[in-house]
Amino acid sequence: MDIKIPEVGESILEALVATWFKEDGAAVAKDEIICELETDKINVELTAEASGILHIVVPVGQTVPIGTLIATLEEGAVAQAAPPQTTAEKVEIATPVAVDKEVKKQTSQPPANPAARQQAEERGVNLEEISGSGREGRVILDDVLVHKQVAVPQAKADDKSTDDSRVATEEVETAVDGRPVTRQAMTPIRQRIAARLLQARQQTAMLTTFNEADMSWVKKIRSRHQEQFTKKHGIKLGMMSFFVKASIEALKQYPTVNARIDGTDVVYQHYYDIGIAVGTERGLVVPVLRDADQLTFAEIEQQIADLAKKANARKLTLADLEGGTFTITNGGVYGSLLSTPIVNPPQCGVLGMHSIQDRPVVRDGEIVIRPIMNLALSYDHRLIDGREAVSFLKLIKEYIEDPSELFLEL
Repeated sequence: MDIKIPEVGESILEALVATWFKEDGAAVAKDEIICELETDKINVELTAEASGILHIVVPVGQTVPIGTLIATLEEGAVAQAAPPQTTAEKVEIATPVAVDKEVKKQTSQPPANPAARQQAEERGVNLEEISGSGREGRVILDDVLVHKQVAVPQAKADDKSTDDSRVATEEVETAVDGRPVTRQAMTPIRQRIAARLLQARQQTAMLTTFNEADMSWVKKIRSRHQEQFTKKHGIKLGMMSFFVKASIEALKQYPTVNARIDGTDVVYQHYYDIGIAVGTERGLVVPVLRDADQLTFAEIEQQIADLAKKANARKLTLADLEGGTFTITNGGVYGSLLSTPIVNPPQCGVLGMHSIQDRPVVRDGEIVIRPIMNLALSYDHRLIDGREAVSFLKLIKEYIEDPSELFLEL
């Protein structure tokens, strides 16, 4: 039986073989965890689909594409499992001093994946200074890559005094013009984000249309019902649930925005899996609200909060990330006033929310102050015409400016 790197999400194309829990030639039982993979978004554990003898093809520390054969399983041969080698050449007499040194060596280093340990050695990073984000506090590769401490080259370090042994937190280089610069490796997730954004720009005919929404009614509803809503549902009523509801109603009237392109076909998706962009220390991830049209306001708010916690704790599962028919991103939480969000293929649309600002507007012939939010809809012009895009965004604006009872279940 072949053991390959599985499909782990639309935007994940490769994985790092982080840990083999069984040695080459070891016997494994069905459903036993045999390997842990690290991707730019989540960690994945592989289990044995049958009992047998494990033959490892790809060693720990290698990053390979999705679908790569990493091991084989010789089914039904558990009884033939070879015991660990204890040849005379490998036997060493463990003196008390040697044992003491080995124990100190093991206890002085925190648990770390082999790839993380190797990278730490190459960068001169002390693993004890890194807070592991893996399972049970294990240091993974990303933890090392985002750690800025780099050792001073040995030749220079030998010439320095004890006082200068405090290693610089960044590696300083000299630019062509002689001025200092710093160089730091991109983390795997940042590399993947860069590749995905470039892919979106190159493979879609992306265009953005803008509008603005008066948030007066939404703010009044939240202010008026916040206490009751929180008391009943145990979570605050936020802005995002209004936009999820408004987007779904607009998607129902403009199904092309909820569709995707498959070769020369258009696939109309009669369900509403809404991706919610969440910013984490590792970068942007987009967990998905499944069948969001069937969720109440409270359920939307609760699921978004749960997904955000899982994202920051790096506990998102494949099911949390897969799919998605439309995405909503809120740059307003970071203070963004206006932006052009990038479509997440194979989706064809993404809604951008922004900061709310009090602005002078004309209402009934008078200038008044209203809380205004800029809205942006980026879309794939290959499938969605400008008329549809503008009308879709205008409909969202209308729902937000007059949500009434349609959007609230108290």
